[in-house]
Parts: sequence; C-alpha cells; structure tokens
Amino acid sequence: MRLFHEKTLHAGTFATLLAASVMLSHAPLVRADNGDGDESKIKTGFAIAPVPLNLRGKNRALVGLGSYIVNAQSACNDCHTQPNYAPGGDPFLGQTEQINTAGYLGGGRVFFGPIISRNLTPDKTGLPLGGAPLSEFIEIMRTGVDPDHAHPAFGPLLQVMPWPVYRNMTDRDLRAIYEYLSAIPCVEGDPGIPGAPPTGRCS
Repeated sequence: MRLFHEKTLHAGTFATLLAASVMLSHAPLVRADNGDGDESKIKTGFAIAPVPLNLRGKNRALVGLGSYIVNAQSACNDCHTQPNYAPGGDPFLGQTEQINTAGYLGGGRVFFGPIISRNLTPDKTGLPLGGAPLSEFIEIMRTGVDPDHAHPAFGPLLQVMPWPVYRNMTDRDLRAIYEYLSAIPCVEGDPGIPGAPPTGRCS
C-alpha cells in the first residue's frame, strides 16, 4: 500500500511539473530587470555627451537620461547637426568618431525644398528650440504641429522629423530630452525659420 502511495505521489508531482513546463514554454519572453532602473542609461548618457553640459538648476538624472536618448537612441545629431562629424571624425569612413561640437544640434541640414533642420539648442533664455517651454516641446513631439509655421506649403505638420515615432515616448523620456537640450551649449542662428536673425540668439 505504501509503495502504491509513493508511486501515486511521484506521478502527481511529475504531472504538476509537466503542466508547469508547458505553461512556461508558452509564456512570453521577458527580459530580466537588473534592478538599476535608469542608472546605467544616465551614466552612459553623461559618458557619451559630446559637449560640455550646464547642470546649474537642472535635474542631473534627467539630463543624463536625455543624453542617452538623444545620442544613443534617437540619432538627433544625424539631422540636427551640419555636418554631423568634425573633419577626420566620420565613422562611416572608418575614422574615429568625432562629433561636430561647434554646430552640435544647431540645425542647418537641408532636406528638400525649403525644409532645413532646426536649431535645438537653448537660446539666451536657457530654454531649447528658441525659448520653447516644456509644455510646447511636448506638444510638438506629440502632435507634430510646427509652431513656427515655417513651411505652409506642406501644411501645419513638421516634415522629415519622425515625430510619429517620438510621440510614443513617455512623458518622462520627453522631459529628459528637454532637460538635456537645455543643458547643451547655444549655437547661433535659427536655420529653417524664415526671417530669423542670423545672430543674437545666444546673447
């Protein structure tokens, strides 16, 4: 009787384990969280920022996270710095990467027709995109509506810029981008905005 009970118990245990393994094999794969939250992204963001950052009055964690998003994920430099790389620093030519820091995110890349990438750097107010408050920045990223109405022939929406992708970012990620753009050096000029003065933006 005891032998039968043990066999029954083992059979039941085996059935339970088999059912659990089947359930796990059909469960979606989930990447393990290493528990550090955004810390590694923040640290990397500071390490890869190509320009000196003004952290006075800024949220340091958001600046670091914003740098990570801008420089490691969103490729903002590819469109908003002209040229992207300093002479001799083009990685596509097998050279050691060297960002064009003098024009970093200052805009000026011509796409088609009148469409030129904008200057994302802070102006003399310390706010990015020519003095845009955070609420305006988030509205631009969520809706794609150009507050400067720079290209009426194309309607109210920004062209070329992949805002339909960026609008899916979290509010925190968008705030981090804004905080980072507030911390980078100002670049003169407002390319892409008709009638904008060439100087006087930074001081």
